[in-house]
Amino acid sequence: MPRYALKIEYHGAPFAGWQRQVDQPSVQGAIEAALAKLELGTHTIAAAGRTDAGVHALGQVAHCDMAAEWDPFRLSEALNHHLKPDPVAIINCARVADDWHARFSARERRYLFRLLMRRAPATHQAGLVWQVKHDLDVDAMQAGAAHLIGRHDFTTFRSSICQSDSPVKTLDRLDVTHVETRHGPEVHFDVRARSFLHNQVRSFVGTLERVGTGSWAPDQVADALAARNRAACGPVCPPQGLYLAAVRYPQDPFA
Repeated sequence: MPRYALKIEYHGAPFAGWQRQVDQPSVQGAIEAALAKLELGTHTIAAAGRTDAGVHALGQVAHCDMAAEWDPFRLSEALNHHLKPDPVAIINCARVADDWHARFSARERRYLFRLLMRRAPATHQAGLVWQVKHDLDVDAMQAGAAHLIGRHDFTTFRSSICQSDSPVKTLDRLDVTHVETRHGPEVHFDVRARSFLHNQVRSFVGTLERVGTGSWAPDQVADALAARNRAACGPVCPPQGLYLAAVRYPQDPFA
């Protein structure tokens, strides 16, 4: 059965997350239903990462197996037709080797988190950012973030329902930057690692927001990490500002 890699963009608001649900809409379920309209039968796709309810994607990657050979462009166009009106789009498609796997072949996942700083309610960006009404000290947040880089036991920043075998992960990058936009100043968090724990990025952002307000000193992030205790974590921020931005492979299947 020929295998295809799919690069996927979606707005997470209408979905209970990526993973297929019995009684709730999911991104996986929407794509599998679209595949069933192209080839009858049950389709199961695998993704690079399972995003939670309300989380968006700019470059999620999944793979599917088809019974027939498809031109990749034609397959993406057909899927996009059947995905309407769901806010899900196949933005690229490529034929890959039969043993290529969207999850297990991945070498890096990159997340973007957008935090909007303004008092007026968000309108066009509603549901796409986490909005706070106060200014944040981005330099202090970056100083706090520096304590998280490297290989650590991230129990403090791990959800209690996380299914990962180990809390030990290697965080390659966590850049905190101030970005001026037409709708107001934002703080962007660029977070990169081979893999993540459940709620790890949102736990980082919520904790660093406390640093940005001055409620925490940057060094308290190191103390929280060393505690290896979920109770030491700052508040977990909401999902609306989180995006699975990109997935890196040894060879880009879409190049």
